[in-house]
Amino acid sequence: MKETIEQRVIETFHYLHKHAEISWEEEETTKFIEKLLIKSGCKVTTFTDCTGVIGELGNFNAGLPVVGVRADIDALWQLVDGTFQANHSCGHDAHMAMVLGLLWKLEKEPDILDNVAVKFIFQPAEEKMSGALKMVEKQVVDDVDYLFGIHLRPGQEIPLGVASPVIVHGAAKMIHVEINGMDAHGARPHLNDNAIEVGAQIVHLLSSIHLDPQVPHSVKMTSFHAGGKSANIIPGHATFSLDLRAQNNELMDELEAKVHSVLDSMEKHYDIEVEITHVDEAAAARTNKEAIEIMSEAISQTLGEEHVHEPLITPGGDDFHFYTIEKPALKATMLGLGCDLKPGLHHPEMTFKTSALMNGVDILFHAVKKTYEID
Repeated sequence: MKETIEQRVIETFHYLHKHAEISWEEEETTKFIEKLLIKSGCKVTTFTDCTGVIGELGNFNAGLPVVGVRADIDALWQLVDGTFQANHSCGHDAHMAMVLGLLWKLEKEPDILDNVAVKFIFQPAEEKMSGALKMVEKQVVDDVDYLFGIHLRPGQEIPLGVASPVIVHGAAKMIHVEINGMDAHGARPHLNDNAIEVGAQIVHLLSSIHLDPQVPHSVKMTSFHAGGKSANIIPGHATFSLDLRAQNNELMDELEAKVHSVLDSMEKHYDIEVEITHVDEAAAARTNKEAIEIMSEAISQTLGEEHVHEPLITPGGDDFHFYTIEKPALKATMLGLGCDLKPGLHHPEMTFKTSALMNGVDILFHAVKKTYEID
């Protein structure tokens, strides 16, 4: 019996879930997808200095609208059943499977490809918030007119069988910091500043940051490492990470300035170096009315008009929005797919109903069709 597209999509999802790879290390994932793209007749592009793969299907030389469909391919690194490992708890395995399902569905509808050119963008390092900018640097979206993304949504946001035509992400920044001081003997606390106490003071001061309460925002410490196996040493050195969230880019600028002020005040108070070593960031969404209307119609055609959810506003972040910031002419939106996801994104035991995968495939398929119907 010939395998259906749904069976292929679900099998591909399970394979990718079992073979997760973290940001910038998606080597085998890239090779796996590359083979599938070639098998389906795509023109394929890979890169010598980074992971990720691009497939092109349709006529790119006829002045047709070019539709980009983006799937993120990296996994998270987290504790699962007592072991740290790469884990697809954000749904990127599902996103890849659905975009491949779109490819396989378009293969069966060659007439559509007479009217549109489709670029399948399998982007690395979304979790590092740097993959989209790398794809922009590689000129991947220079010829793209429409850009569609897709993301599974928790059941608390959108129920199974329902989808939103746009995810209005907030801005996010992950700031990595070092406290650089000298160790001291446990019996001589006057000879250094305890990096753990410095960190505790930073947490306290961060909690006192107050900005416009009408705009959702937060800042919290998400990791802290100090000390070693010798309990009689007062650590002078520590590393920690901060997670900043704001619903718009303007408030993010204010929040970041407040955080810098806290860190600067700690340097002066303790006379110790507090150095920002790295920043990962994602910008807040810039929405496009035409792309949202296309996606709304595609959802309605697939699931029914009553299953079109209102725009989804979330404090989560995604580097997808760097595409439109760097290329403002792009008509872009990200589909939010209800799939009975629980207990939540980034939970190590996250699950969802795989029956929803074909909903995503079919919605993307109708969205691609509608781009040339409009033009």
